Amino acid sequence: MFVNRSVLAASQKAGESRRVISGSVFVNGTSAIGTTDENFICATLDWWPPDKCDFGTCSWGKASLLNLDLENPILLNAVKAFSPLKIRLGGTLQDRVIYETKGDGKPCTSSVTDSSQLLGFSQGCLPMSRWDELNVFFRKAGALVVFGLNALNGRTVGPNGNAVGAWNSSNAESLLRYTVNNGFKIHGWELGNELCGSNSIGAFVAPDQYASDVETLHNLVQTIYKGFEVKPLVIAPGGFLDINWFTEFIKKAPNSLQAVTQHIYNLGGADNNNLTGEILDPNYLQGGSHSFSNLQQILKNSGSSAVAWVGEAGGAHSSGRNLVSNAFVDSFWYLDQLGMAASYDTKTYCRQTLIGGNYGLLNTATFVPNPDYYSALLWHRLMGSKVLFTNFTGTNNIRAYAHCSKQSKGITLLLINVDADTRVEVSVSTENPTGNGTSSMKLQEKTERLSFGRMSRCCKSSSKDMREEYHLKAKDGDLQSQTVLLNDKVLTVSSSGEIPSMKPKQVSVSDPIRVDPFSIVFSHIPSLKLPACT
Repeated sequence: MFVNRSVLAASQKAGESRRVISGSVFVNGTSAIGTTDENFICATLDWWPPDKCDFGTCSWGKASLLNLDLENPILLNAVKAFSPLKIRLGGTLQDRVIYETKGDGKPCTSSVTDSSQLLGFSQGCLPMSRWDELNVFFRKAGALVVFGLNALNGRTVGPNGNAVGAWNSSNAESLLRYTVNNGFKIHGWELGNELCGSNSIGAFVAPDQYASDVETLHNLVQTIYKGFEVKPLVIAPGGFLDINWFTEFIKKAPNSLQAVTQHIYNLGGADNNNLTGEILDPNYLQGGSHSFSNLQQILKNSGSSAVAWVGEAGGAHSSGRNLVSNAFVDSFWYLDQLGMAASYDTKTYCRQTLIGGNYGLLNTATFVPNPDYYSALLWHRLMGSKVLFTNFTGTNNIRAYAHCSKQSKGITLLLINVDADTRVEVSVSTENPTGNGTSSMKLQEKTERLSFGRMSRCCKSSSKDMREEYHLKAKDGDLQSQTVLLNDKVLTVSSSGEIPSMKPKQVSVSDPIRVDPFSIVFSHIPSLKLPACT
């Protein structure tokens, strides 16, 4: 049974009135409702040149696959901290990029702005010398690489955007063979970017043709990687979810495809002046679940063995918005997306971008981590692959998710408070592992002073049982801050570019979990062992 009491109290902090209420999070630990890849967190690197601008803002600098400073120590350490991080290489211009082929005599130059060309840029080229450099970096950083291939090669794009003809795979084959011959490890090959459905960008490929092209890629991978115990995944289509298009595509490509990728920018464009309002609206956040549930249902109905990925998601499209996409407030949206995606059995979630634009996990100019970087790293380290059903009562302004822990046989809770002035003191109820009832960590008294709770008889723990908490807040309470506090201490890289250690605070399991206004809490409870997690 739940203890559903809402007790209001007044407190003063920095001259502001603040409410304190109780809430309860119920976690069903009988079985998992979904599973993610162990390396669920993924980030992207894109092809955009420095002159890529949106709404008068040019935010890409030298963050392209072709000009990114691979010697920067912060970049290396930021990727290594995940051990490993999935990195998806691709984006809008990938269908305008060819791959240098030795001996063909063709020049290999970068894309430049050209309004007369498809997507507003000239065709670009990936030199094999740069591909070598990238792979040296990926090996050193321990990254899992997904490469997005040009799916327009060989087609004719008409004035209405329809791409006619089959995919010419010869240039891609050259890249795959070069990659294998040089011993470069690739986790997956993805075909095309946003060429599908009613929201295609620049060009459109029909689902039956796309399925045929994916089969061509599948056959290439099978041939070139013959004899490899583990072959790269074949991934597609990397676009916005159109239910009819995706349904037909998956139906026609049942055996060629290992992962189905969709893109998500559910906050609208970077010119949206209400981005922060949408992020802080729990009803708006919940609306983002439809993309995940729809793709889950399509895959279930198809009988395909392919799994769902988010191949690209940046919140606000057109490079994101400064002081929103790269600020603390974005972590409310980002972590909520991760929680919802996982609960609908999404295996991987790729953030646009690792670096580049205003939505980068790292600052484009300085490489210093933005708040979402630390949110992603905590998720990666704490949230295991098994997803548990979670229900929060007491307020609509808490978003709650639970996974089996990655660090123990217990659980990790994620609690997101989008309320400006209400602290929530949270009790945890979970099914009893023996099946005889529920155990609970309950709040006895609701006062401004913390009070102790009770454990039910079935699961009573000693006073020495502790949990680990990670409280994230914006510096000075400013949601537009790019500085994040972990347990009231500023997270900052060292002078040598080392990522800071992120140490939890120890709290008795009998205490409620305090979730302050506009804050995020990861709570690792190793002593709470549930059937789904053992």
